[in-house]
Amino acid sequence: SQVPLAEGKSVQQTVEILTCKLEQLGAEKQGTFYVDCETYHTAGASMGTPGQAGKLLYVMHNSEYPLSTFALFENGPCLVADLNLDVLMVKLKGFFQNAKANKMETRGTRYQYCDFLVKIGTVTVGQSGRGITVEVDYCPCAVPGDCWNLMVEFMQSFMGSHAPSVPPVFSAKHDPLYTPADTMVQYMELLNKIRKQQVTVAGMR
Repeated sequence: SQVPLAEGKSVQQTVEILTCKLEQLGAEKQGTFYVDCETYHTAGASMGTPGQAGKLLYVMHNSEYPLSTFALFENGPCLVADLNLDVLMVKLKGFFQNAKANKMETRGTRYQYCDFLVKIGTVTVGQSGRGITVEVDYCPCAVPGDCWNLMVEFMQSFMGSHAPSVPPVFSAKHDPLYTPADTMVQYMELLNKIRKQQVTVAGMR
């Protein structure tokens, strides 16, 4: 979920407010985490029909899955591969070109509270802070529909009205079991939303 900045507060100050609420509940720090996302676009000369808009491919990593690379097309499938995919993308530069200066990442602290794992991260592009992400996992359950109400109740305890509604990825799934790819789809959608918000704001200036 994306959390908006508290009124009159910076990104860092809002993160501190969230982490303080978590720690008051009794959550304990369990190290750090990161998720990164690099954007590639199809090379126009080599793929597709002339005049047709190129597709975007997002290559992502998550510190929870250190041996995996995730490749996602917007509104398309998620490929889970090993780290050799990063090397392969360099060799495929005739088909997929890296969109320079478009790398986004979110980094922050992991917290454990009973059966919940919570990650609060700061989204950056380069050195610039762009937003805040909150990821919540209910570790004992792999079927989101069975534990969603419990998760919402917990998220409201420190996120208030910013607790999210059911993510679209759940309704699109045929298999009720939750997978790491579902997490990466949500991060991809969230980072894209933050990227587009920044473009809009920059255009208004």
